[in-house]
Amino acid sequence: MYAAPYYADAITIKSGGNVGIGTDSPGSFKLAVEGTIGAREIKVLTTNPFPDFVFHKDYKLMPIYELESYIATNSHLPDFPSAKEIEKSNGIALGDMQLKLLQKLEEQTLYIIQLQKQIDELKDSLKK
Repeated sequence: MYAAPYYADAITIKSGGNVGIGTDSPGSFKLAVEGTIGAREIKVLTTNPFPDFVFHKDYKLMPIYELESYIATNSHLPDFPSAKEIEKSNGIALGDMQLKLLQKLEEQTLYIIQLQKQIDELKDSLKK
């Protein structure tokens, strides 16, 4: 049985269950909102591995000068889409981006630990 789209106060419910708020064209999204969304909390469910793998002993942290070269060449961090790729795909997946950001934060923590070890070694050699 086909149900016609329902329109009421800028809310559209399509026959397939897709809902538009502020738009009558939710496209392939289950919920499409044209405008700002306010929430106290958002929980993004993910199937991707959590980036704690960065702290495993076999994780290969990119050497800092290799990272510098990558950034100079590509104008973005490794494992991140470029601005053009994001524009082409018309946005980002929030859950995936949060995981990538956490991975980079954890990598930065490892770089800071490496730097602190170098500083401590230099201090020790100066004392001698």
